[in-house]
Amino acid sequence: MPEQRGRQYHRERVGEALKDEIGAIIEGELGDPRIALCHVTEVLLSPDGKSARVFINVQGDEQEAKQTIKAIEAAKGYIRRELLKRLGVRHVPELTFLLDRSEEYGARIDELLGRIRRRTRK
Repeated sequence: MPEQRGRQYHRERVGEALKDEIGAIIEGELGDPRIALCHVTEVLLSPDGKSARVFINVQGDEQEAKQTIKAIEAAKGYIRRELLKRLGVRHVPELTFLLDRSEEYGARIDELLGRIRRRTRK
């Protein structure tokens, strides 16, 4: 059992390191004009560590969000090379960039809960 816990802890540490470094690269080093103001919200590493889903929150409308993800996908090779150098590891997981819509979902849930509260007061 301790081995499993150690592996889980390692995966979390790697995920946090990836999140910090990918965020720094996207926010500070990619000069692509298609990239809107954005930040990395979460990195989910697969159990085998060979792939990772990177969730990006983009400030702006749907068009800007799609363009930003497309531009980041185009820079994936550069991002992976930088991660190899910075993290000093032998392998960097295959990265998949996705839009993080959790804030939108949260706002919608709050709106619906507010409607329910108003109805029950009557």
